[in-house]
Amino acid sequence: MAAMLGRLRARLADAYGLVAHSLSGRLLLLTIIYVMVGEVLIFVPSIGRYHRELLQNHIQSAELAILPFTEPGGEQLSGALRQQLLKRAGAAAVLLKRAEQRELFLVEGQPHSIDKTIDLTHMMMAGRLTDGLDCLLNGGGRTLHVIAPTRIKGAESIGIVLGETPIRIALIDYAWRVIITAFVVSLLSGILVFASLYFVMVRPLRRITHAMVAFHDNPEDPARIISASARRDEIGVAERELAAMQRDLYGFLQQKTRLAALGSAVARIHHDLRNILANAQLASDRLAAVDDPVVKRLAPRLVASIDRAISLATNTLRYGRADERPPKRKYLRVAPLVGEAGEAAIEARIAPVEITFENLVEQDLEVDADPELIYRIVLNLIRNSVEALVERGSQGCIRVSATRQGQRVRIEITDNGPGIAPSVQAKLFTPFAAAARSGGSGLGLAIARELARAHGGDIVLVTTGAGGTVLRIEIPDSELT
Repeated sequence: MAAMLGRLRARLADAYGLVAHSLSGRLLLLTIIYVMVGEVLIFVPSIGRYHRELLQNHIQSAELAILPFTEPGGEQLSGALRQQLLKRAGAAAVLLKRAEQRELFLVEGQPHSIDKTIDLTHMMMAGRLTDGLDCLLNGGGRTLHVIAPTRIKGAESIGIVLGETPIRIALIDYAWRVIITAFVVSLLSGILVFASLYFVMVRPLRRITHAMVAFHDNPEDPARIISASARRDEIGVAERELAAMQRDLYGFLQQKTRLAALGSAVARIHHDLRNILANAQLASDRLAAVDDPVVKRLAPRLVASIDRAISLATNTLRYGRADERPPKRKYLRVAPLVGEAGEAAIEARIAPVEITFENLVEQDLEVDADPELIYRIVLNLIRNSVEALVERGSQGCIRVSATRQGQRVRIEITDNGPGIAPSVQAKLFTPFAAAARSGGSGLGLAIARELARAHGGDIVLVTTGAGGTVLRIEIPDSELT
């Protein structure tokens, strides 16, 4: 017995879990509830209508019972026949109202009292509902006086006095039939609607959910990518989009794994590469001291190539480590920082190109930023403009301006270089994807944007073309200041 009760409790717990935590169980429960609410809205008017029909039946029976006595010669009929006809009509008394007189037909003496009067001549819908529910809930041994229009010739209305008990019994029986019918209809409707929605929506959603959970457990397993169906509705779109997202994520993870392995290999060879480049740099310095005209012409190119290789190795390792410290922000003047960065970027480039640098920043303008990081941002962008002008091979100009707009400082670097190719613009800030100039690594702008976003700001390409390029640095003030 105890084992049976335990199994019953377990099944009840499972059923509760299905309804409380399952989409399909909730769907079934809500469907039954909604259908039952609809049946209740039908039940109350049905009770009122059936109650009125019962009263009308008694009125019609009373009319038939007294009709022989209203015709010529009806007064000659016996009193026993009158009582028998009225008893068959279920009435204790019948009152026929004419224009000039009233006729009273009694069964067994005058009724002692009348508990409720119901007038069917001018009854509205609200009255029908109220009388029907009152009879069903509060009725029983009461005596009713029912008034209704009549079809008896020469009469205005007819009233009957009758007991409420048989009416209430018939009404209760009708109510039970309606309740049982409503329950069966709601149950069948709920099951049909549930089955339809389950196979159309719930089961596909459960399949999508299981695929998401399985992929989350091991996103590097391509076998866990969902196989999208050929459905054209929203479920099919969701499956296809989920499959595409899982494939993209799997590809990104594969790419990151390979890049991590590549970064580890580059880190291992960095020490040896740095020694090799250092020796090459020493050799190039010695070559620069030779008086040979050919050597003097080629030495600057060799030095520039070695510097570019050192910069590429350093930036690659720095980006691969992703260990940039959080910004230590403070207010500092922008103009001296821009001047220092511009001077460093131009002097570091050895090339037979005259470059003019204009610092248009107001001396009292301040930015809330990390001094070292904001210097690296500005230096990277100015260096990028210098490389663009060197690549063009003619005289150029770089202008830097800055303004404060509310709680945000904007720094714009403008050059009159050849502009950025349209094919490069879409991936301008993507690491290793593209470079704004030939021979570039594609890391300078990516690192600069990463440092700007660490401040809550960004770097955007404003304009570019044959007349030059404008890049904008936006640094908002810290919320803690």
